[in-house]
Formats: sequence, structure tokens, C-alpha cells
Amino acid sequence: MQKSIDNGKTAYYHLPGLFEFYDLYKVFLPIFYNHREYFYEWCEIGSIYGAPADCLWGGGRVGFGGDNARDIIALLDEYEIPARLTFSNSLIREMHLKDAKCNELCRLFQRSKAESGVIIYSDLLLDYINQNYPRFYFVSSTTKVITEPQSFIEELNRTDFRYVVPDFRLNKRFDLFEKMDEYQKDKVELLCNECCWVGCSERKQCYENVSRKALGEEAEDHVCKAPDSEGGYRFSKAMENASFIGIKEIKDIYLPRGLKNFKIEGRSLGSAIVLEFLLYYMTKPEYQLKVREEIYLDNTLDLF
Repeated sequence: MQKSIDNGKTAYYHLPGLFEFYDLYKVFLPIFYNHREYFYEWCEIGSIYGAPADCLWGGGRVGFGGDNARDIIALLDEYEIPARLTFSNSLIREMHLKDAKCNELCRLFQRSKAESGVIIYSDLLLDYINQNYPRFYFVSSTTKVITEPQSFIEELNRTDFRYVVPDFRLNKRFDLFEKMDEYQKDKVELLCNECCWVGCSERKQCYENVSRKALGEEAEDHVCKAPDSEGGYRFSKAMENASFIGIKEIKDIYLPRGLKNFKIEGRSLGSAIVLEFLLYYMTKPEYQLKVREEIYLDNTLDLF
């Protein structure tokens, strides 16, 4: 498998749906690596992230997908793609650390060919995983809702984390990026396609609601008060968001500034929408129909 050389001009996408969209990636990855001429030469897959259904340590979004960890590891090992376990529950307590399912996931994924990561919120859980499964690297979760520039810098300077995903509302703070050194820039991972209202003041409560549900605690659904929230996620709507990062901006603005890690959200969305993300962010326009047809015509894949 031929991967592009990292000359400082390669964008690394961190893609959603490690468990949730295994069937999609099983079809997409062979196309991506066997037909690189279909895709932008300046991008690579940095990781695929997610969590299975009923994952106690999970957070951010409610995970779904089966307990097919060994199949997932085999697929990613074939292409040497790092997995990331989304363990971003913000309400972890000591009693939750011995959860059998999550510990088994750690045991399995720490043996994968490419170094696996953990997207994390809780320092308690970070210390536990670090002590018991030392092969993982850590990503500071966007569920921390880091919106203050100084807090972001402090998080970047923590040696616990290889990457830090700030709140999407820092995406266009170029004045902040200009002041960063190379070490800090290498750790920045920006959330590209968030659809959430930039004026939202309840983002942290929304994430906490998901954490409570993951722990099996009684919690009423969080009611989003954002304008037009009843329409749900729309990629077209995300593109109109002031924080949206498109491919032209990645190539012409972010990469030249030394920012090369980009997270694509979408774990709670359908595979058809995630495919549109893969087409938009990675696929040359003249090949998008060809890639879409190859995936749609695969009889083993249910996209809707």
C-alpha cells in the first residue's frame, strides 16, 4: 500500500464510525487505497474513531454498531490505519473503571498493527488506561468544549495528549494559530463539519446528557434550543456555519499554516451522509460519481 509522504503538506482526516460504519469502510477503503488517482493526493486517513453500542465509557454521541472488534481490527490492520476508541464520557467514577466490555476493547485494540488512540475527557479514566494499557495515545475530546484561547493553549501543552480537539468555535482563530510553535500546531485537531449553532451555550450540558445515558442513568433528552434544530444535521447547513472548514480552506489556508489534522463528525448519522463527507473531503470531483456508484452497487451494503 502506497501512502503519501508527509512533507508538511498532507491533511490527515480522522473519520467517524469505527464500529458504526464498519460495512461502509469495508467497501470504501479498498477503493481509496487501490485507486488513489480518484482522491486528492494531499490527504490521508489519520484514524477512524468510534464506540460500539452500550459502551459505558462512551460519550459525545450515542454509539451504535455491533461487537465485531476483531473484524474491525483486521480491516484496519490491512491498511495500517490507527483506530481511536471514543471514551469521552465526562462522568466516569471509580466504580466504572472495571467495566468488562470497555476493558476488553482496550485489550484487543492495543494489539492492533497501527498504534491505537483513545479520545478522552476524564483524567481518572486516562490514568487508568495509561497504567493498564500503555500502548494507547490520547486525544483530548472536543466534548470538553474548550472555547477560551488560553485554556486551549494549556491543553495543548499537556504532555498527556498527542492531539487536542477544541470547540469548533475556535476554528477560525488564526491570530491564535499564528502564535503557536510547531509542537503545538502538530497537536491541533480541528472539527471541520459541525452543524451546531455557533451561539449555543448548552453544548456541554448536551454532551453530559449523553454521558449519563451511556452510564445507564435516568436522564431526560436534552432539548436543543438552537434555531432550526428540529431539522437535524444537514451537511448543507453545516457548510453555512461560520466555523465550517472546507477543502479549499484546508489546502490553501490551514496546511500552509502548519495545521494538518482534521476531524470529521458523523457517528450518529447514517452511512449515506458519511459517504458524502468522504466524497467531499477526499474525492476529486471528476471521480465522485464513480466512487459513489461503486459503493452504491455493492450488494452487501445498506446505506440507508
